[in-house]
Amino acid sequence: MELIVAVVKIIAFSSLCFSTNAYTLDYADALEKSIIFFEAQRSGKLPADQRVTWRGNSGLSDGASYNVDLAGGYYDAGDNVKFGLPMAFTTTMLAWSVIEFGDLMHGQLQHAKAAIKWSTDYLIKAATATPDTLYVQVADPNMDHRCWERPEDMDTSRNVYRVTAQNPGSDVAAETAAALAAASIVFKDSDADYSAKLLQTAIKVFDFADRYRGSYSDSLSSVACPFYCSYSGYHDELLWGASWLHKASADASYMAYIHTNGQTLGAEDDDYSFSWDDKRAGAKILLSQGFLQNRIEDLQVYKAHADNYICSLVPGSPSFQAQYTPGGLLYKESESNLQYVTSATFLLLTYAKYLKGNGGATTCGSSTITAESLISLAKKQVDYILGVNPAKMSYMVGFGKRYPLHVHHRGSSIPSVHAHPSHISCNEGFSYLYSSSPNPNILTGAVLGGPDNKDSFSGDRNNYQQSEPATYINAPMVGALAFFASTPLAG
Repeated sequence: MELIVAVVKIIAFSSLCFSTNAYTLDYADALEKSIIFFEAQRSGKLPADQRVTWRGNSGLSDGASYNVDLAGGYYDAGDNVKFGLPMAFTTTMLAWSVIEFGDLMHGQLQHAKAAIKWSTDYLIKAATATPDTLYVQVADPNMDHRCWERPEDMDTSRNVYRVTAQNPGSDVAAETAAALAAASIVFKDSDADYSAKLLQTAIKVFDFADRYRGSYSDSLSSVACPFYCSYSGYHDELLWGASWLHKASADASYMAYIHTNGQTLGAEDDDYSFSWDDKRAGAKILLSQGFLQNRIEDLQVYKAHADNYICSLVPGSPSFQAQYTPGGLLYKESESNLQYVTSATFLLLTYAKYLKGNGGATTCGSSTITAESLISLAKKQVDYILGVNPAKMSYMVGFGKRYPLHVHHRGSSIPSVHAHPSHISCNEGFSYLYSSSPNPNILTGAVLGGPDNKDSFSGDRNNYQQSEPATYINAPMVGALAFFASTPLAG
């Protein structure tokens, strides 16, 4: 009876979310576009097979004034700063997408792996250039945000910021370790030497993060906050990093570390958000796999916490506590809300995959929740983003018949260096920010911040809360789209 009640409530919720019958969503096309977006965010010397042709080389001398090579990596969003914490989280989520759903990516798998490697090549350099040092940021965001200019034209200071034994940053270091460890799994079969290098670097960076404990927000407060301030602290990243190192290395010492330090690291706390800042929910989903698929009894506690997180998202479950818009979109924050939607969607699908090897269901109090119901809920979120919503607008740029044209993104909003070769200065660029014209360069595949809690979207380029893209919004979407592009439930 509880199963029937739960399913009925989920079906009732689904009716709020607009039937997809009138829509034909090409998930494979969306998957391809979601990966192309990362090419628009590239810093450094662009490769010959670059598909976003309106971009040019940028940041080629990053780190040179500090005698380190920090060219490469990604600009996180619509500006020209390379922030280490969100870049590493983006990389972890891209790698996790490939680990769980790479076999469903078909022709896009190599592009997904290229997107990961563009970041890991940079992260390796950042982690190995100087002993007991991790370079975590290029450019002062306070200065960068005073300009509106293409990355190819940057003339603001490219200051370099690092964490050290004296000025620690366990959060950004442990996330970097997680990214490198997860990526080592991705490349294990196709490039064993690179995989080994990634894992060896991850081990060293995690040891650095654990040995010199502290938050990078304290060490680099003026340039980390309020942009990517580590509000959750660094304990969740240590749990997350150790979890990925255990998965990548099968070294029992990491599981011993988790058991010994778990309570301190927040492993026994329930948290209902998963983002670049707070990794606890993701770590528990990841650890739950060890119980669900390998029956490691010591990991059952993480399965219980994973259930708590998942149950909080499911309408009709006794522990439901999430908020949804009238149109059915998960709603967490007013700023870049879709980052929480894509990350939660990925966890729903990944947990459904884990459950399918363990009877295909879990319990939320007295209710039984099936893997299929989690997939259905995830699909509603993906479909909403792609245009099945009250506004009938796709929040992925370049996908569908109607999508935002005024995107908060410097390179996309200013004529490209190919169309307008002459320099556009820092202040000159603001005329493009405030222009009523559509962006001249389509930022293909970018998922924007999205609508508010009433499904309203302003479409104003200056409203960065809604109209700015970010790599960490897209990264979990890659895995979700791979799943729906290849499952019979799609369409």
